[in-house]
Amino acid sequence: MYEESESAPLDPSLGRYSRQVLFDKIGVDGQQRLASSRVTLIGCGALGTVLANTLVRGGVGFVRICDRDFIERDNLQRQVLFDEADIAANLPKSEAAARKLMRINSDVTIEAEVTDVTHRNIERLGDGADLILDGTDNFETRYLINDYCVKTETPWVYGAVIGSTGLCMTIIPHDTPCLRCVFEEAPPAEMNPTCDTAGVLAATVNVVASLQAIEAVKLLIGRRDDINRHLVHADVWSARFVNMNVQSAYDDGDCPCCKRSEFPYLDGQRAAQATTLCGRDAVQITAEPTASPNLEALGQSLQRAGVGRISHNQYMLRAIVDGYELTLFADGRAIVKGTDDPKKARALYARYFGA
Repeated sequence: MYEESESAPLDPSLGRYSRQVLFDKIGVDGQQRLASSRVTLIGCGALGTVLANTLVRGGVGFVRICDRDFIERDNLQRQVLFDEADIAANLPKSEAAARKLMRINSDVTIEAEVTDVTHRNIERLGDGADLILDGTDNFETRYLINDYCVKTETPWVYGAVIGSTGLCMTIIPHDTPCLRCVFEEAPPAEMNPTCDTAGVLAATVNVVASLQAIEAVKLLIGRRDDINRHLVHADVWSARFVNMNVQSAYDDGDCPCCKRSEFPYLDGQRAAQATTLCGRDAVQITAEPTASPNLEALGQSLQRAGVGRISHNQYMLRAIVDGYELTLFADGRAIVKGTDDPKKARALYARYFGA
């Protein structure tokens, strides 16, 4: 027979988190800290959807979700917040994620940002955040996050997946190694497999994002002594995990970012106006900051001109024409699918959406 123990009643506002509060390293105090925490998540694809889902269910009080992309059918294998109805509704990823998460936990604040995170807007998107989470799929954006976080002393958690393997590293500026301490430059394309060439398992995504999420919780509740200060390499197929001690890269290194305060990505020195998207046969065209198209008017104009198949809503306009799929966003960006040639993509953008 088990004897019932007496304990103080849990604050009703924390009731939904009761099983998490019971974990002694979190408790009521930790849960309250989570409720007052603010997180900016950059990228809402595979890693990002698992991260957002975990943290919102866990009671992080404010989550800003930033993503530049829309949902496609092959995303559904691993991007846990999306379904076929989101595709039919032509929703961008950050908006679809926010709608789903608000139905999961109405006690938290979720802000959707349909945007490409660049040197022009990262300071606004990161403003007020206690932590930045990496849900991206490219080194350029990660180096931008790293520049911003080192300059502003904001902790962030790096994550990456490919095939059955993944990496995770917690970065506390001027304490642990930063990303450029460990990877001073991005590896060349021939040494950097993509989801298109190597595939990716949903189980890998879930494991790596969960490692990122628990590190985020530790940071947000103030348990920095419990942070894993290693670069974690996981292979879910072989069930092997390796903790690599990279602290000497900071202690003994001469990192251009955290030791010499050089921030070329944040300064815009390495920004591109056209970006070939990983494994997508697609190019993103970045508009000038002043561009703000009227999607409804443009859609109607293209329909009157008999240009392909046109659909649009408040978030984006899609045109399927001559074997290409062009998606224009409200911030003036476009993703041109059907080519990996930036010159061709720019020409299509100019032809149908203007210079």
